Amino acid sequence: MNHLSSPAVTVILPILNEEADLGNCISAILQQDYAGELEIILALGPSKDKTNQIASELAARDKRIKLVDNPTGQTAKGLNLAIKASSFEIICRIDGHSEISNSYLKTAISIMQETGAVNVGGLMHADSQSGLQRTIAQAMRSKLGVGASKFHTGGKAGPSDTVYLGTFKKSAILAAGGFDERYIRAQDWELNHRMRAQGGLIWFDPRLVVTYRPRKSLSKLAKQYFQYGRWRRVISRQHPKTTNFRYLAPPIALVINSLSVVLGVFVAPIFLVPVLIYVALLIIGGVIIGRKIADKLLMSIVFATMHLSWGAGFITSPKKLFKN
Repeated sequence: MNHLSSPAVTVILPILNEEADLGNCISAILQQDYAGELEIILALGPSKDKTNQIASELAARDKRIKLVDNPTGQTAKGLNLAIKASSFEIICRIDGHSEISNSYLKTAISIMQETGAVNVGGLMHADSQSGLQRTIAQAMRSKLGVGASKFHTGGKAGPSDTVYLGTFKKSAILAAGGFDERYIRAQDWELNHRMRAQGGLIWFDPRLVVTYRPRKSLSKLAKQYFQYGRWRRVISRQHPKTTNFRYLAPPIALVINSLSVVLGVFVAPIFLVPVLIYVALLIIGGVIIGRKIADKLLMSIVFATMHLSWGAGFITSPKKLFKN
């Protein structure tokens, strides 16, 4: 790729139950300030809402939008089906509940050409203006909520283990064997791991901002983070050398807090100290990080939901979850 080229790009999206956000998401892709040719491939899962109807209407209006059927609804399968149907060497992955700025593709291609990376990506900017979703978004952008992960909290541009979504060279994806369909979650991390093992460069750049709409309820947030924890344990089993303290912190916190409560109630009140310190830390963090009064009040509950659900998922993750 020479520095002046605007190569053709295929944007791929695995889609399931996205009726609220799909229109805005596709509109943002179609409004890209990008000179190269563009196609959009939606891998449609078995949605229970009007997602597929909306997708069909969008495709009827713009011939650049193509639809492929993904009967399982699983993300990795949908991504592989979309890649298979793609026409171009540059693959940009977007999610149906996210939005990109109009310079996103141009910036991603420019970074790819400068660095020679096989995948470039940036920030997952959780954002919302409404109620609890707004509080959850703030928690997901904070180190107390998600640890020191660059693609959540920002950082300097440079090589990275993984990035959010990503703009890829299709040849590198195919050489690595595509997305591993055994992974229900964390399939992007796992593919990046294999591409790095082949000598490919994964590059993080904070200029690549993707607006992400988080879950709207504590129960959905808990379910999401429980699944994250379960699949991070799968990765720890498959790739033990990649486990670090950031991944072990939530399960350790869950064990220590549970022991603290049990021993504090049944043995002596002094054992309650660890759980009280943890709660105080979350409350103080919530007051500092929360923007509005409601956020400050709810933030500690959101933090606890994220940490403890993730920890519970990690601890209870069964070996049979991953089919060797």
